[in-house]
Amino acid sequence: MGEEITGEVTRGARAVVVLPDIRSANIADPEARLEEGCGLALAIGIEVVESFIVPIRDVRPGTLFGSGQIDRIKTACDMEEAELVIVDGALSAIQQRNLEEKIGRKVIDRTGLILEIFGERAATAEGRLQVELAHLDYQAGRLVRSWTHLERQRGGFGFLGGPGETQIEADRRMIRDRMARLRRELEQVRRTRALHRARRGRAPWPVIALVGYTNAGKSTLFNRITGAGVMAEDLLFATLDPTMRGITLPGVEKAILSDTVGFISDLPTQLVAAFRATLEEVTGADVIVHVRDISSPMTDLQKTEVEQVLADLDVNTDEEGALRIPIVEAWNKWDAVAEDRKEELLAIAEHSDVPVVPISALTGHGVEDLQRRVADILTASSRIHLFNLPIGDGQRIAWLHAHGEVLSEATVEGENGSPELAIEVRLDPREYGKFLSL
Repeated sequence: MGEEITGEVTRGARAVVVLPDIRSANIADPEARLEEGCGLALAIGIEVVESFIVPIRDVRPGTLFGSGQIDRIKTACDMEEAELVIVDGALSAIQQRNLEEKIGRKVIDRTGLILEIFGERAATAEGRLQVELAHLDYQAGRLVRSWTHLERQRGGFGFLGGPGETQIEADRRMIRDRMARLRRELEQVRRTRALHRARRGRAPWPVIALVGYTNAGKSTLFNRITGAGVMAEDLLFATLDPTMRGITLPGVEKAILSDTVGFISDLPTQLVAAFRATLEEVTGADVIVHVRDISSPMTDLQKTEVEQVLADLDVNTDEEGALRIPIVEAWNKWDAVAEDRKEELLAIAEHSDVPVVPISALTGHGVEDLQRRVADILTASSRIHLFNLPIGDGQRIAWLHAHGEVLSEATVEGENGSPELAIEVRLDPREYGKFLSL
């Protein structure tokens, strides 16, 4: 049911991207925001032939734009032979319909465009469920304009569709029923994820979650550290579904690295709710690595957006405002920063509330430093313990090798004269407690 946009927004379509700069919205950097809107269009294979900012003093309820501004958009479409208009903002169903009538082109807003990207990129069954739910939620309010058969009425027989029930009412009911089923399926996914997190919690391996604004370079860093082949391109939302791999860090025999979906400003509310199960992976992390595109002029705004999402998930602070999960900032794309700007940034990093590591996921610069910094956090509570174990106790000896950092081993004579293995090992409190219970 939610395929109206998918069916009409095709790869290679020529589009005009328009950013409504509403005075009351107070967009910090309209030029950078417009560039991001063009990037969203490029991410779905749309050819952006023209883009411009339209200042809006007073929002028109029926069209958002004034008549002169609409004429400007229509003229741009005519000159560039564009068949699509992308409004980098939110449109009501009525505004969208009226603009299409006046401009004579297909019109979509930022929410519709992001939903289109997510619909194409979702690879797993869970991802597709989330996208369908979000798309149905978005389409439910747009049935008036997007369905051509809605003026029909159903007959007065059968259990469904009583006398005089219009097709639009029937379709809305079908959408509500489908959304209810999707929510039940996603709730099952959420419970399954919770079980997986609980199982990982019983395991000794710490979890490191990569978070960040879309296109900050999380997947490139993930591939650099793990050697995995996760899609990593210079596109917004290159990857959507979370990926996990086991890695080794200095002093940490094994850890789980998780690559999560990228964040973005004004993420559709439908997607925030639908992708909560995916983002909840972050809540079970032992360390969060916030990957920032430090070369972007919007890097500070992007940081704020990410921190807001983490706050919405109750991830970053406890009731007293203290960090609940340690965070390390990876300042990515350091190689793209001008030398004089680097000095300014390093001065800022010295006074940061969290550890900062400049890196280039593309070249590998600073990645080892980042891994050491994360390892230091994970092993901060570790203590060195000395155990004397019977030589034949292979199970516990192997467990220590698998779950701790063995510093030394030596064969000694036990109290009863039998040989024992004196093993010096670094363990964190959780692992030490598990060892004692073996």
